[in-house]
Amino acid sequence: MAKKPKKNQQQSGGTPATVSLTAAGVEYTVHSYDHDPSHPSYGEEAAEAMGVSPARVFKTLVADVDGNLTVAVVPVAGQLDLKALASAVGGKRATMADPALAERTTGYVRGGISPLGQRKKLPTVLDASAATHPTICVSAGRRGLEVELSPEDLTHLTQAVVAPIGRA
Repeated sequence: MAKKPKKNQQQSGGTPATVSLTAAGVEYTVHSYDHDPSHPSYGEEAAEAMGVSPARVFKTLVADVDGNLTVAVVPVAGQLDLKALASAVGGKRATMADPALAERTTGYVRGGISPLGQRKKLPTVLDASAATHPTICVSAGRRGLEVELSPEDLTHLTQAVVAPIGRA
């Protein structure tokens, strides 16, 4: 008798980010909300919709550091310090990556790029302010979906460097 193929989480509504978290055995919580395409900021929209301080909601940005794509994870309430990002990975100069290239490389769309479960694993830097919170929220891989986990777990899973790369 043939076995039925198992349904994986991706088929049942998961994203590569949540599938990778489950596979790693990490404790996490998924937060879903209705995304408003007219909202000016994906991250601030997420914080408002979840009722979470913007200091605990982190956006995932993709930058080009000396020709290499690098992921930066910073609070939505602030901005990425490109010079600090370059320094954190031993580079000289950083610029924001072309959005289409960021989408192709990570496998996610803008506003839904997660630092987890990316198509191609990129060097990752997590802003040091994450360590001041027991849990933080990052994109779960699509607009309107966030995942809450400990900064330590995020650092471990992404092999991130932790450095002060955000500014108010």
